[in-house]
Amino acid sequence: MTFEEAIRSFELHLRAERNLSPHTRRAYLSDVRQFAESVGTTTAPDAVRVDDVRTFLSDRHRRQSPTTLGRKLAALRSFFRFLVREGQREADPSVGIPAPRAAKRLPNPLAVDDCHVLAEALAEAPRSGAGRARGEGGRSDRGALRDRALVELLYGAGIRVGELVALDVRDIDLHRGDVRVWGKGGKERIVPLPAAARNALREYLDQRRRPGVLSEPLFPSLRSRQGEMPRRLDPRDVRRILRRRADRAGVADRVHPHRLRHSYATHLLD
Repeated sequence: MTFEEAIRSFELHLRAERNLSPHTRRAYLSDVRQFAESVGTTTAPDAVRVDDVRTFLSDRHRRQSPTTLGRKLAALRSFFRFLVREGQREADPSVGIPAPRAAKRLPNPLAVDDCHVLAEALAEAPRSGAGRARGEGGRSDRGALRDRALVELLYGAGIRVGELVALDVRDIDLHRGDVRVWGKGGKERIVPLPAAARNALREYLDQRRRPGVLSEPLFPSLRSRQGEMPRRLDPRDVRRILRRRADRAGVADRVHPHRLRHSYATHLLD
């Protein structure tokens, strides 16, 4: 088996059996391809030695962070374990190689007041009188409700941005006060919602009531065409929304989805 054949089989394994996120799959496959280039693509995977793995990591030691090197080692371990399981190798050459130690950094959460201001910030610029006269306020109003619900859910439930954008309307249960989240590896969990998130979601979903809405994305683009399934927001859209709201609210600190997740955990402990 050549490296290219092994990588194709490994990609299918990551997608179908491991059910890893697209981001993790891309990173792992990129790392394995870099390793294949370092040992030579004509080298068969079953001919790789422990020294080849050590050399690959040591060559990148000065240029890349311990976190990145640790991910590359994890990718190679996963790749070679897969080959051992498939009978393409007798042993994993990455066994016994220690992962680089990354410096421990404490998360830097936002202040509680900044989180509250961020949730209440206007999502769109104020509408002019002329705009209201032409009936152009609908999209702005929907955007304000959607973005406020989005922030309250990110902060109030502490979910990942990938989990947020994967939600459908049916995953929200306002009667019970919780949300069904599909996490890493396709694992399902039920997360309770605080009052502020429930209220923001209720106000947002009240203006979306119509047949078939339960199967639609919870947070769609406002530019979706009439009669078509709304386009689901992606993580980049969410980051742009948070940056825009932070600017309008005057929050000086950098705001991103994972920082809201840290803020949720810290404030919950407090």
